[in-house]
Amino acid sequence: MRGRLVAAVSAALLAAALPTQAQAEPEPLPDRSITWSACADIEGLECGTFQAPFDWRTPDDGREITIAVSRLKPRGGEAKGSVLTNPGGPGGPGRTLPLLFAGRAKLVDNMEIIGIDPRGTGASTNITCGGLDWLSVTDPRDRSRANTKLLYDAAELQATACRTRSGEFGKVVNTEQTVRDLDLLRQLLGREKVSWIGYSGGSWMGAYYATYFPNRVDKFVLDSNTDFTTTFQDIFDDFGYGFERRFRTDFLPWVAEYDGLYHLGTTGEQVRQVYEATRAKLAANPLLLDGGTTVDGVRLDLVLFRAQYSKYSFPEAAEALAWLSQVATSDVKALAGAPAALAQYPDAANATLYAITCNDTKFRHNRATLAAEGERLGRQYPLFGYYQVLAPCAFWDRPKLDLKTPTGKGVPPILMVQSVRDPATPLEGAQRAHRNFEGSRLLTVTDEGDHGVYGFGNGCVDDVVESFIVDGKVPTADLTCPGVPLPDPTAPTAAATRPLVGWPL
Repeated sequence: MRGRLVAAVSAALLAAALPTQAQAEPEPLPDRSITWSACADIEGLECGTFQAPFDWRTPDDGREITIAVSRLKPRGGEAKGSVLTNPGGPGGPGRTLPLLFAGRAKLVDNMEIIGIDPRGTGASTNITCGGLDWLSVTDPRDRSRANTKLLYDAAELQATACRTRSGEFGKVVNTEQTVRDLDLLRQLLGREKVSWIGYSGGSWMGAYYATYFPNRVDKFVLDSNTDFTTTFQDIFDDFGYGFERRFRTDFLPWVAEYDGLYHLGTTGEQVRQVYEATRAKLAANPLLLDGGTTVDGVRLDLVLFRAQYSKYSFPEAAEALAWLSQVATSDVKALAGAPAALAQYPDAANATLYAITCNDTKFRHNRATLAAEGERLGRQYPLFGYYQVLAPCAFWDRPKLDLKTPTGKGVPPILMVQSVRDPATPLEGAQRAHRNFEGSRLLTVTDEGDHGVYGFGNGCVDDVVESFIVDGKVPTADLTCPGVPLPDPTAPTAAATRPLVGWPL
């Protein structure tokens, strides 16, 4: 699948500094290409790779990295255009994402859909933190002096591990570098302009590509939006609030509605009390599952946290909670038959998340202010408020980097899609980004909390997005669509799952 790619960049590009937004973007003349062949590991797609400069600020130093991509070819013959896609994170590998759209006839009959593993993750050149995941080291709800010290010692160790294990490459895994990789990909696809479908952190990436390369923007769809006009610290500080709202408004009442199936309580508050009681038991006496995975209070939090992204994950999470509530007091030290929701996840995506978020924007906390903020957010939003995902950024050796500010000036109209109870990227942040990004159109999905809406079964949203991308119909004003009802776990289709977009926890 990977052919040897000849790499060269024109002398004009090599000599050029990164241009300002007002300057015309230099068009490099790369003597390189993508050789497409059937993916060895992803059925139904073509795969390929290309080489990009290790550091776009010094592209003449001879160092290069590999970017892995995939393609879903149009069914209608010649593609009208290319749609680059991103599942978010930041740091999520995206080569499998085009499969999400395989059933979207209008889109795939007309466009080629491109999946991308961004620099740092997936099958592209990787970074790593040596497998360390500081969020699992200790329980952040324990605010004792000793545990708080351990908590922020672990956050500092995370920063040190990422920096040490990823080396110089970790410093150039950031948004500025990645959007340049994307523009090189545009050229290799032979397109003057490209379209974009980006979820969650992919909304950040899409907004920044549009900011750095406004003349290369065709139809950009940003789904489940970060406030890409602020900092990552502000974005992640909203996690506690967003997840608590989704948890209490959607998940807990839904579990209670199916008490006959899960036996966790007939009201949302009763289910929440079972969660709290189970969590306390696991915090005091962690379970060792068959295969070596330890399940403690933190693991339970992360399972429920992850489920809030999609209503289609509710049944699996409820099953896990029900199972754990029954076995948490067991004297058995190793348990088989654990629900699939208790699985572990890879390191490269997490390492890329830290590199991008800590490199891109400044972080204003130290140990003392982190502790105060963690207590405040945790008391308000107990499900996930205590988890300060970006705490390692307080100890990060941040390279000198000043990203351009996304304003929308000079950018063609973009379409933002947003559910009202999105847990990871709350509506309020999307609305701020919409106000601050000129020419944007906001499609609000009412009575909906899923993180990732287009392509997941909402016909109204699908029609608006595809009319925009394929037909070029730009909404004249902001729009609304109704949400999709929560699933019935007793129905035959309840076991159906959907790809996860968003943070690759």
